[in-house]
Amino acid sequence: MGYNLRLLISCPDKRGLISAISSFIAMHDGNILSADQYVSETGGFAGGTFFMRLEIEGEGFGLTREEFAGAFAPLARRHGMDWSVSYTDAPKRVAILVSRYDHCLIDLLWRWDAGELDAEIPLVISNHPDLAPRAEVHGIPFHHLPVSPETKAEQEAKVLDLLAENQVDLVVLARYMQVLTPKFVNAYPRAIVNIHHSFLPAFAGADPYRRAHERGVKTIGATAHYVTEELDAGPIIHQDVAHVTHRDTVEDLVRLGREVERRVLARAVRWHLEDRILIDGARTVVFE
Repeated sequence: MGYNLRLLISCPDKRGLISAISSFIAMHDGNILSADQYVSETGGFAGGTFFMRLEIEGEGFGLTREEFAGAFAPLARRHGMDWSVSYTDAPKRVAILVSRYDHCLIDLLWRWDAGELDAEIPLVISNHPDLAPRAEVHGIPFHHLPVSPETKAEQEAKVLDLLAENQVDLVVLARYMQVLTPKFVNAYPRAIVNIHHSFLPAFAGADPYRRAHERGVKTIGATAHYVTEELDAGPIIHQDVAHVTHRDTVEDLVRLGREVERRVLARAVRWHLEDRILIDGARTVVFE
């Protein structure tokens, strides 16, 4: 089975970086299939931060998986690189957490079944039993772990155990209506993706669509972001909007909002699975 390598790099910007990286790959008989780069002036380095994503053809490449890290490490140290490499024949393992809303879960599973999301989905976890049939129709184990304020720590520990047992790489909150504790978030840094409506902070809390309708908003939207300890403040991966008018009812806003949520979450998940996202402080760099 053929495969490609995906190399992600961030480091202080300086002259000659692209040449140095390209020379390293050429020295090992590598063929670069795609290359994207960007320099951010808002990064953590005085002269800017350099970001790069490379896809390298696996066939004919002179370094095995076991050899790559050792061979690339001297170049990475010389330039202060934060880097990672992944392989297209080793799909990431994704756990989907959901509560009662089914629209995001159904959309992700449909896209996965259709081959649009290159991943393995070993389990779906929920604090309610309602959506078990949605997962089981795709042959995916469904775990019902109810939670209350008194049992939250115990429930989260069970969730983390399941994620570890299934060697999960990415956690997707597909309208999982629970706030994760810092312990949970820190167990999966830059690997928990959440989706929510884009009314925050204007219409935070319960029934945002009704309050947005009363206020006469003209756009509604959704935001997908990485989860951090600060609620709904993690680096934004993707956003989109839909336009509404005075003719739209609250129910129309809810329907349109769910359509946007499905689209935004699916795209964010796909970009993560394809290693297209790098973190730039509180922002993301997304090589679409």
